[in-house]
Amino acid sequence: MRPIQARISLGALAHNLRIARNHAGRARIFAVVKANAYGHGLSRARRALASADGFAVLTLEEAANLRLMGVQQPILLLEGLFGADEIATCSELDLWPVLHHAAQLDWLQRLPPARPIQVFLKFDSGMHRLGFPLEEHASIVKRVRNLPGVAGVTLMTHFAQADEAVGVDWQLQPFLREMAEHALPWSSANSAALLRYPEAQGTWVRPGLMLYGASPFAEVSAEELELRPVMTLQSEIISVQTLKAGEAVGYGQLYRADHAMRVGVVACGYADGYPQNAPTGTPIVVNGRLTRTIGRVSMDMLTVDLDGCADAGVGAPVVLWGEGLPVDSVAAAARTSSYELLCALAARVSVQETD
Repeated sequence: MRPIQARISLGALAHNLRIARNHAGRARIFAVVKANAYGHGLSRARRALASADGFAVLTLEEAANLRLMGVQQPILLLEGLFGADEIATCSELDLWPVLHHAAQLDWLQRLPPARPIQVFLKFDSGMHRLGFPLEEHASIVKRVRNLPGVAGVTLMTHFAQADEAVGVDWQLQPFLREMAEHALPWSSANSAALLRYPEAQGTWVRPGLMLYGASPFAEVSAEELELRPVMTLQSEIISVQTLKAGEAVGYGQLYRADHAMRVGVVACGYADGYPQNAPTGTPIVVNGRLTRTIGRVSMDMLTVDLDGCADAGVGAPVVLWGEGLPVDSVAAAARTSSYELLCALAARVSVQETD
């Protein structure tokens, strides 16, 4: 059997939820489990995050699967309704859609559900992605509160720079100022805002990345935030080559040895979810020692520098990210994000659950 495997720690997931709870104060937590729980598996995340106050997903299918798994907590649909035909299902399964454009309000007015539903009403406070214009809040809130199919309203916005030095005030303060007159519950905090800005907690918080053990901040490590890695991507050395000074390795011959050296070939490539653009120097752990990748990442293999790993031969264990090597470090070297790496884990990689 090909040796590449992803180990998913349910204990780490539960631990990271406790860290989120410590920061949330009295706010309730929607655990964000969209995109197959950021590549970790929806069913696994549901079990490990069972004490969350609710779950947030992207699609009706994800929400329905959670209900089939026995989830009884509120389920938030982050992009809301994609068509009027989904209203009845939201009512039947007690799903809470985010409403962010006028057509969704028209659908609810035309086809009110038999059992009214809770909705989140999203306003654009500066990200300019989804949401009603903030300056139109009075008429929109009034309209939604008067819809016969709506049982309750929570106000919502989303931050564009909570993970950066500029912070959230430029969005949060106008949002709170404009929404104060409605005296309704509200939600704004993602992982970064939850960890750094207690004033953004509101009634509900929506942690995602932090639950999976990665840091939302470039300058603060997950370990400093007391987060534990949930996914460990591991494999083995399947071949060892010896390069002479001047010889190169891999497609394009991008890495050329300046001295005689041993090179390990690892059973992992971009078809497994490892970033193809990871350059020479991307950190990797071989036999418990930190070393580096060299040359171009192939579809099924990559190569590593075995200088300093004298005892590493065929069969030596390799950690591509996870325990002992933060996914954030690999993402930074590859000039991508930990979000992308975790979500990109390929279906062909076998998965093992651990406590």
